[in-house]
Amino acid sequence: MDGYPSLDRIDLKILANLQADGRITNQALADKVALSPSACLARVRRLEAEKLILGYHARLDIERIRPTVTVYGEVTLKSHRPADLLHFEAVLSEIPEVVEAAQVSGPFDYLIKVVCPDVRAWGELADRLLQEGLGVDKIASHILMKDAKPFTGAPVSAGKR
Repeated sequence: MDGYPSLDRIDLKILANLQADGRITNQALADKVALSPSACLARVRRLEAEKLILGYHARLDIERIRPTVTVYGEVTLKSHRPADLLHFEAVLSEIPEVVEAAQVSGPFDYLIKVVCPDVRAWGELADRLLQEGLGVDKIASHILMKDAKPFTGAPVSAGKR
């Protein structure tokens, strides 16, 4: 066993269909994967219990809801001690405007995605991150001009494991 759960082609079809449409009815999903509704529901419940399905979310068009600017920030920390990294991540998790954060390799430590009402609000948030004793050395900002390919899900059955 390579550490991955045992998933058959029907499980993968279920995951792909739910990722594409989290509101699909169990009956429609069962039809798409050629199972009875009860067998399909049992598989979905198992996939949820195994934490392969982490939740169901609505994708919103935030720019139609309120003014917004999306910023990608390259964050470099002064220290790379595990405790400092965990502290920084804990602070990020408490900031609602930070919608995604990833520790990455390369010339900076974290890539964060931030959604603010305007550039001024981003500047204030960046200043706060630099001044709050988080050990942030520098932040490079990149303003989103166009979401050329929005995230709609990861390929479920791409290649071998």
